[in-house]
Amino acid sequence: MQTRTIALITAAVLALAGGAAWWFTRGQPAPRPPRAQAPAASPAPATPPAATPPLAEAGPEHPIEPEPAASAAPLPALADSDALLGQALAGLVGRSGVLTFLATDGFVRRVVVTVDNLARGMAASRLWPVQATPGRLQLLAAGDAQLIGADNARRYQPFVAFVASVEPSQAAALYRRLYPLFQQAYVELGYPKGHFNDRLVEVIDHLLAAPEPARPPAVALVEVKGEVPSTRPWVRYEYTDPALEALSSGQKIMVRVGLANERRLKGWLAGFRQAVAAQR
Repeated sequence: MQTRTIALITAAVLALAGGAAWWFTRGQPAPRPPRAQAPAASPAPATPPAATPPLAEAGPEHPIEPEPAASAAPLPALADSDALLGQALAGLVGRSGVLTFLATDGFVRRVVVTVDNLARGMAASRLWPVQATPGRLQLLAAGDAQLIGADNARRYQPFVAFVASVEPSQAAALYRRLYPLFQQAYVELGYPKGHFNDRLVEVIDHLLAAPEPARPPAVALVEVKGEVPSTRPWVRYEYTDPALEALSSGQKIMVRVGLANERRLKGWLAGFRQAVAAQR
């Protein structure tokens, strides 16, 4: 079990960001009514049948309104966007917040790949757009069991406070301004017909559905046999409850940060979702 936290950050602190919304349905065109045949004095020459119209591709479920070009300078290329992102994030959360909590090198790609992986079984920590949370997993002995201790939740409180300090609507405004970069990174990730904002909204919904255990979850250290001892054994803890262990990487993290932190993050995510998702 990783000991770092993760946030669905998109642009600023776009917090903890499943589903498979990037697959699009294609609708069949409505059948044309039969054309009336006019009587002909002589047989007309055969004509090739009309080509079947291409299937219409569904548009994004949650479209992002583009910012008028006259209101801002053009965006840089994705490969050259780190400087702009660093300045934009510092303007939103402060330079100290950026240095303390965020990993800004390749930030756009980090956000996109992490968001895409949060609803899966594994989200590689080396690609996260956030820094490591100091300390290690804190446990509490309860008979023969080991529970995640209250001190573990305290480790995440500075980060959760950092997320909560950002107004969701302001983070969403920056996200919309920079959205073409996120969309390009999503296409390059392997979804040429996908829409990143749809994926983001689906992943946020997935995280909002994370369980909220009333009691601290029990964990167990997974034994790894070999001659070389592990220097970080705490990353090998798993939930003993099969239902919790079967959760996605993102939902496991939501549970691990502690109930109070989880609910606070969910409140932020709900506000951010409202700002970027089409209203139904």
